[in-house]
Amino acid sequence: MKTLQLAPEDTVAVALCNLAVGEIVNNVTLIDAIPQGHKFALHNHARGDNIIKYAAPIGTATQDIAVGAHVHTANCKTALGAACSYTYQPCAEKPLPEAPFFTFQAYRRTDQRVGIRNDLWIIPTVGCVNKTADRIAAGLRLEQQHACDDIQVLSHPYGCSQLGDDHEQTRRLLAALARHPNAGGVLIVGLGCENNGIQAFKELVSDVEPERIRFLNAQDVADEEEEGLALGRELLQCMQADVKTTCGLEDLCIGLKCGGSDGFSGITANPLVGAVSDLLVSAGGSSVLTEVPEMFGAEHLLMDRCINESVFTDCVALINDFKDYFERHGQVVYENPSPGNKDGGITTLEDKSLGCVQKGGVSPVVDVLPYASSVCRSGLSLLSAPGNDVVACTALAAAGAHIILFTTGRGTPLGAPVPTIKISSNSGLAERKSKWIDFNAGQLLEGKALSELAEDCLSCVVDIANGSKRTKNEENGYQEIAIFKEGVTL
Repeated sequence: MKTLQLAPEDTVAVALCNLAVGEIVNNVTLIDAIPQGHKFALHNHARGDNIIKYAAPIGTATQDIAVGAHVHTANCKTALGAACSYTYQPCAEKPLPEAPFFTFQAYRRTDQRVGIRNDLWIIPTVGCVNKTADRIAAGLRLEQQHACDDIQVLSHPYGCSQLGDDHEQTRRLLAALARHPNAGGVLIVGLGCENNGIQAFKELVSDVEPERIRFLNAQDVADEEEEGLALGRELLQCMQADVKTTCGLEDLCIGLKCGGSDGFSGITANPLVGAVSDLLVSAGGSSVLTEVPEMFGAEHLLMDRCINESVFTDCVALINDFKDYFERHGQVVYENPSPGNKDGGITTLEDKSLGCVQKGGVSPVVDVLPYASSVCRSGLSLLSAPGNDVVACTALAAAGAHIILFTTGRGTPLGAPVPTIKISSNSGLAERKSKWIDFNAGQLLEGKALSELAEDCLSCVVDIANGSKRTKNEENGYQEIAIFKEGVTL
C-alpha cells in the first residue's frame, strides 16, 4: 500500500512513501512528485473549494488544483478566524472497547491517590535559588543513592518580578506539582525576599502531609546547602518506609500530548494514543488532553462529546478564551503549524488539529480544567494550556498525570517530571532515534491492527507504572518544567 485515503468523502490522499511523477495510485496519475506523508488531490479543486481530509475541511484551495497534484502550502490556506459561536449538539456516545485486566504495584498515598514513583522533588519558589537546589540534590544523590526512585529539581526562572495572573499561575502550578503523588517527598527552597515567599506558599500546599514536605528559606540560615541536606535526609528517611501495593487501571491518569508532528501523526500515533485512552477510561481511569491552540479547527469534535451543556459551555470558553489571548497580543490564531510540521506534510492548523484531537479517542469529555488545576473526575478531561511541548507537559504533570503519552513524527528527547513515553508515528524514526523513542506506532502502516497495538501500548504503560520499565526520558535524565507566562515581567 502506497497511499491512504482516510475517509470516503476526502478529496486528498496521503502518500505512505515518496511517490514519483507519473505513478498511478488510487486510480490517479500523479502530476507532481509527492513526498512521504504529504497529500495529493483525488479530485479537481477550483479556487476557494474546501479541501477535505479526515472527513472535514483542512483549508481552502488558493488556486485551481488538478487531480494528481501536490496539495500543500503553495495551494492551500487555512479558513480559521477569530472566536466563534457554537450550539450544543451532543452526539450519541460511542461504545468503548473493553479493557484487558491489568494490575501494577505502586504507592498508595494517604489521600488514596497512587504514586507510580517514589521521588524526592526539590521545588524552588524562585529562579534565584535554582543552583542552590541543584547543589542540595547533588549532595543527596551522593549520600542516598538507593533511598528513592529519583531526586529531581524542578527549576524555573519565575517566582518574582511577575504581576497579576502570571504570578498566581506560577504559584498555583508549583503548588500543584508539590501535591503530585509521584513525589513521596517535597523540599521547597526559597530565597527570602521573593514575591512567592515561603509563608504565603505554605498556604497553597497546606493539604500535603506534613511529614512529606519541608521548607527552606535560604536567607534565614547560615549554610543553606547544609540545611537543605538535613531537610532532604529527613524526607528520604520517611520515604524509605513506603511500600508498594496492588493497584488497577482505575488508579491511573495519563496525559495526552503530541510534538513535532508529521503527516503520519494523525494516522498512526495519535489514533493509537486515543485507543489507549479509551481503554483506560473504559477501565475507570483518567486521561487529560491539552494543547488548546491545536484544537482550533477540530474543536467541534470535542464539543459534540461533552457529557452535558455545562461542560460544553466550559469547552466553548476554553477555545474562545485562547483565541482571545492570541488576538490581545496581535497574533492570528492560525500561525501553527511549525516549519517541521510542514516539512512532514501538515499544511494548515486544521490539518494538524484534526490529527491532534484523535489523541482523545472517542470517550465523552467529562470536564474542562483551568491551567494549573488537577483532574478530579474519571474519564477524559480537557486542560487549558498552550501547545509548547515543555509548557504543555508541565501542565499535564501538574494536573496529576502519572505518565504522559507523547506522540512525535520528528522526534524529541525532552521529558516531564513524570515518565514521558515517546511514541513515534513512523518506523524510520523509531529505528533512527532508539534512544528517544519508547514505542513505535508506525507498525500500523505495516499491517498491525489498531486494537492489537493499543493493548500492546497499554501493556507498556502498565510496565512503566509498575516500575519494571523506565522511559527513555527517565534513563536519559531529561526531566524539566516550563511555566506558562503571558504578562509583564518587572
